[in-house]
Amino acid sequence: MIFKSFRFLIAFSATCLLCCNYADAQKLKKAKKNKVDTIMASLPMPITDKSKTDSFMVKLLQQYPQYFDSVLKNHQQWNVQIIYTQVDRGANGIAALKDYYFYVDKDKYFYPASTVKLPICLLALQRLNELKLKGIDRNTAMVTELAQQGQTAVYNDPTTPDGKPTIAHYIKKILMVSDNDAFNRLYEFLGRQYINDQLHKKGYGDVEILHRVSIPLSPEKNRTTNPINFLDNNGKVIYGQPMQYDSATYSKRHDSIGNGYYSGDSLINGSMDFSNKNRISLQDLHSILLSLLYPEKVTASQRFNITADDRNFILKYMSQLPTESVYPPYSADTAAYWPAYCKFLLYGSAKGELPKNIRIFNKVGDAYGQLIDVAYIVDFDKKIEFFLAAAIYCNSDGILNDDKYDYDTIGFPFMKNLGEVFYQYEQNRKRKVQPNLSSLIFEYDKPQ
Repeated sequence: MIFKSFRFLIAFSATCLLCCNYADAQKLKKAKKNKVDTIMASLPMPITDKSKTDSFMVKLLQQYPQYFDSVLKNHQQWNVQIIYTQVDRGANGIAALKDYYFYVDKDKYFYPASTVKLPICLLALQRLNELKLKGIDRNTAMVTELAQQGQTAVYNDPTTPDGKPTIAHYIKKILMVSDNDAFNRLYEFLGRQYINDQLHKKGYGDVEILHRVSIPLSPEKNRTTNPINFLDNNGKVIYGQPMQYDSATYSKRHDSIGNGYYSGDSLINGSMDFSNKNRISLQDLHSILLSLLYPEKVTASQRFNITADDRNFILKYMSQLPTESVYPPYSADTAAYWPAYCKFLLYGSAKGELPKNIRIFNKVGDAYGQLIDVAYIVDFDKKIEFFLAAAIYCNSDGILNDDKYDYDTIGFPFMKNLGEVFYQYEQNRKRKVQPNLSSLIFEYDKPQ
């Protein structure tokens, strides 16, 4: 009887030990979960299945409440989305990329404004390469004709050395100061159907580029694009492209923004319909920029069919400041075009001189209270490189077309502070191999 009791005592003790170990493990597991929950509890809404958020991003922003306390509290209302990509080089110089996200949701619409101009620049160069016509390149004179009401023609460009409009010059205008007319001319050269077909084939299936910018044309008129002629040095037509019409059917969308909007002098209650406006996600914009800087990191089908010379041309003018431009003569009007004119991340709305060791390869957009910047930032002295993309809707009254947006109080400070925080983080981040950034050093048109 004593022996049986002793056996029972051993078995009971072992069971208790197992229970204790299990309980301790559960406590540890619960403690870890509580730590993550504590991080996310400070945000006003839980992370949805559709959005992507990494705790690293939340914790980093929480370290700077003086900059991001309102952003964290209002991230849903302001539709804040951020993508940060670390770049680490191996001993062979090959880059490894790691992405981090803050509330990135491709289904949550924001008006992309001028950011759509970057893929159009790349497609314009691609289209020239596809034509394979002798005597036509990005510097060939391109005349835009008109074929119907609402279209406008272009026969000369006084901002070029010889007065001839060209694809190259339009791209310069787009990348340095985000010129709207230049975008419209490339849109007309490409035709709407080519633009969307090509972007969809490259894997950007949700993208819809549907209209010119800053011209109030109907959806039907935006389907039609102008006739185009390329001319030789004697003014003879080398290639003529007739008016094009996009007959494609696009998705039925229900995109809308705001609580009200002005139509003329009338205030209309209710959200403004954006279903027929351009659409591209922050993720796709980020991926397009990444494919330009690191084409080997995407599949061949995702790359734009441009030459190495085309690529360097794009990179040069993405990073050239307006104050370094001779043609167009932006450097002659620094009041209108200051150094950081289109460099939101890191500089915001600053108008002073910029450090020479830092270059930003980027494309910005701002309209309807939306502010976006998609950038690759390098510091040649400190051997820093990283990608940063951000979007924020800064329109506290929710009314569109009233010219009362919070760019100066919310948008630009957010972009400046965000760039500075990630730049400082990159300065302190250890790298096994320093990058060789010499291929990104360009001789700009006018030295600063």
